[in-house]
Amino acid sequence: MRAYVDSSVALRVMMRASDALPQWNLIDRIISSVLLRIECARTIERLRMVNKAAADRLLEYRVITAALTDKAELVAIDESILELAEGEFSAALKSLDAIHLASAIWWRNRHHLDLAFATHDRTLARAARAAGFEVLGA
Repeated sequence: MRAYVDSSVALRVMMRASDALPQWNLIDRIISSVLLRIECARTIERLRMVNKAAADRLLEYRVITAALTDKAELVAIDESILELAEGEFSAALKSLDAIHLASAIWWRNRHHLDLAFATHDRTLARAARAAGFEVLGA
């Protein structure tokens, strides 16, 4: 299965959360925004500084994140993505969520291929469904 994966999904996979995406193992082609790298890195850094997570756990998270982002096709944030993100959606999206959805729309339009949208965010899921995506997770 080909899916756009937002950071909420990647982070739960990275942390081996009990509520991680059930369909994760069905996804064989991951597409995401370059935001994925940044959001995962910032979360790991918050875990280090605020939660005082153990060094071995942080290293594990970094290794999992690197493997995931190395495997993923990451969409660069350029002017066309920003223009899409500035547009209207069917839900009131936060800025980074709008960039994620715009990146998925851009990828689907460019490649003319079906793409599922994986997220745990209900608002983003509603906007992705309205944009014609099959949604996994929320």
